[in-house]
Amino acid sequence: MNEQTNQPHPVNIKLHQRSRVLEVEFDDGATFNLPCEYLRVYSPSADVKGHGPGQGTLQVGKEQVNISDIEPVGNYAVKLHFDDGHNTGLYSWQYLYELGRDYDSNWQSYLDALEAAGHQRQGSLVQTYKPNN
Repeated sequence: MNEQTNQPHPVNIKLHQRSRVLEVEFDDGATFNLPCEYLRVYSPSADVKGHGPGQGTLQVGKEQVNISDIEPVGNYAVKLHFDDGHNTGLYSWQYLYELGRDYDSNWQSYLDALEAAGHQRQGSLVQTYKPNN
């Protein structure tokens, strides 16, 4: 752990583009595999979170999003560039750690919000057409 802040710091960040997963290994031994979709819908940007409580925007249709670039920001964060053009959030080490630690509850909250808004995730870009007979 970082002695200055007692906050975990990443020791390795690896993008698995084919599976669309960002693997983040921290100096406390924790390793998180964070899907790009999850990172996109939980972007720390004002576009997604809003400027205050309750002002966030539900992100839909991000199932196939990928990360096209990872830009280091000082010694405290990365800026993720997504292939849908979004690139305005800074993912601090603490925020990445929290996203990994809280993945299950965050993901369920997102799925619940989608359902409440009348949206469904599409599992794949390839959909099967079934005519009504």
